[in-house]
Amino acid sequence: MKHPILSTRSDVIVITDEAHRSQYDALALNMRTALPNASFIAFTGTPLIVGEERTRQVFGDYVSIYNFKQSVDDGATVPLYYENRIPELQLTNEQLNEDVYRVIDETELGEEQESRLEREFSRQYHLITRDDRLETIAEDLVEHFVGRGFQGKAIVVCIDKATAVRMYDKVQKHWRRHLAQVRGDLAKASEWRRTELEARIPYMKETDMAVVVSPSQNEIEEMQRKGADIAPHRRRMVKEDLDTKFKDPDDPFRVVFVCAMWMTGFDVPCCSTIYIDKPMRNHTLMQTIARANRVFPDKVNGLIVDYVGVFRSLQKALAIYGSGSGGGVGPGDTPVRDKSALVSQLREAMQEANAFCTERGIDLGAIEGAGGFERIRLLDDAVDAILVNDESNRRYLVLAGNVRKLYRAVLPDPAANELAPRSALLKVIAEKIGSLAPAVDISHIMDGIEKVLDESVAAQAYVIREPTAEHDTEHLVDLSKIDFEALKAKFEQGRKRIEAERLRGRINAKLRRMVRLNRTRMNYLERFQRMIEDYNAGRTNIDEFFRQLVAFARSLDEEEKRGIAEQLSEEELAVFDLLIKPDMKLTRKEEQQVKQVARGLLETLKREKLVLDWRKRQQSRAQVKVTINEILDHGLPRAYSPELFQRKCDTVYHHVFECYYGAGASVYAMIA
Repeated sequence: MKHPILSTRSDVIVITDEAHRSQYDALALNMRTALPNASFIAFTGTPLIVGEERTRQVFGDYVSIYNFKQSVDDGATVPLYYENRIPELQLTNEQLNEDVYRVIDETELGEEQESRLEREFSRQYHLITRDDRLETIAEDLVEHFVGRGFQGKAIVVCIDKATAVRMYDKVQKHWRRHLAQVRGDLAKASEWRRTELEARIPYMKETDMAVVVSPSQNEIEEMQRKGADIAPHRRRMVKEDLDTKFKDPDDPFRVVFVCAMWMTGFDVPCCSTIYIDKPMRNHTLMQTIARANRVFPDKVNGLIVDYVGVFRSLQKALAIYGSGSGGGVGPGDTPVRDKSALVSQLREAMQEANAFCTERGIDLGAIEGAGGFERIRLLDDAVDAILVNDESNRRYLVLAGNVRKLYRAVLPDPAANELAPRSALLKVIAEKIGSLAPAVDISHIMDGIEKVLDESVAAQAYVIREPTAEHDTEHLVDLSKIDFEALKAKFEQGRKRIEAERLRGRINAKLRRMVRLNRTRMNYLERFQRMIEDYNAGRTNIDEFFRQLVAFARSLDEEEKRGIAEQLSEEELAVFDLLIKPDMKLTRKEEQQVKQVARGLLETLKREKLVLDWRKRQQSRAQVKVTINEILDHGLPRAYSPELFQRKCDTVYHHVFECYYGAGASVYAMIA
């Protein structure tokens, strides 16, 4: 029966997502019959794969193409790499003819489809599901997974539900064996190897795995017939929110076994590895490998590990993404490259880092061959040579960081063994450079974070966590404890750039904190930045730069003690400075009045007005502003003109808004 016409208007636009297969059938015909004059626009990621050519026939020519190369160039996705790990005991993939792909790819295998698969392709199915083959793959998968550098989550794609359960059981068995082996190796491991193994043990102990497959009738009996117990897995799938757990990068659920679920439209940015042990083709294959190309911090690439030989199908599926897609893609280009290309990138990055060091007289080979105190001396010489200026410092850290990221991405490829010593050496030098400065102070960005929290998070009590890192317990850098004479002597006798960088790092940490607590100290920060700019530009040599740093450190020490001289706390001093700087001329009596105002204002605000989330509510903000105006009006000396008075009121209000979050939480409480 023909669908009735609903509208003949020509200004109707129909937008279709995932425009393949379902958009060419009866429902699509009804849509076009109901809206004969409408314009149809389609979005699809797999428009021209074999069997899908009708996309253009139904919807017309392309309006816009956004291909894989553009996506990677834009940083919207990470590049994908392919690694062939097909077991030697398996026959070559030519045995798996196109009919196997078609049957498996048509739909998620239910009982009838799985039975049909076994009947029609018993030899190929037996090949993929034979026990010794799965055992080999499970053992290799465990070794590969724990040996990776970037420890992202992983999806294991199996041919059917029963095989997914069997693979889970086998991987669990080999996981326990590997953990026991690591514990045994720990006792006889070298120092650097011991560090790696000690980190691997808790990681393996906490790692969670699960099977995620769709339900079917009589599945328990059917799976038991195939030697698989799906009951505990089904209970877990029903009771737990496995979807959310797997998407959470901090959740220990790190490996999932599937056969059809979670392979399309399931975004997990922290997923970096897809283990494929299922014949696949066309858009299903394309959608599956795309699970690993999402952007995530420190994720250099996604990795497709092939256990079944899908590369030929992958090449066919990706053919359309070659020169025909435009956007700078040349003939033969595909979204997936062999992992050997990643090794080549690592070698190139290492050569670039080596060249950088050679230009500065650093012999990396000599450092690798040295030991004991000689190695320490050469490492210090290397750091001193790099610290010629900030640009040199930054350049080295970028080069070393790139090598480290690529090295982790290459793991556990055997090629990494050859490159491991140089990668480790570059990392050690970078860490020594980083150790010259205290831990990064993030207090200056708390305003932005608080604003985001105000807009995004419901009111909750503040939680102050205890410091854990060494520098967290000493984040208040006490310059007064520095013996400057001893420091000068060490500077003259030692590596001048290292000593200057170490002092600069301590000054920087101290200064950032001091400015965060009192914005009137911005002139100190400007002086410090000018000193650094002059040194980087070559207008100041290392000896003069060090002398300036010492003098500046002493001036900071004096500034920090000024509150004691003024008999004011740090936060009272901040308000006092805002009221008298930069150009107020006051008598000693008037200064005492301003001090009393600063003390009384803060006491009143903290006791009565700075309640939880006061910055979110307009009424609370207005009350704080009125209180500031009233207290300043009654307490400040008459030396303030009306115009200056209003500016000071506004300045103090902005200071309170930036530094006091309510309910006792403030910049001062966090840094104290």
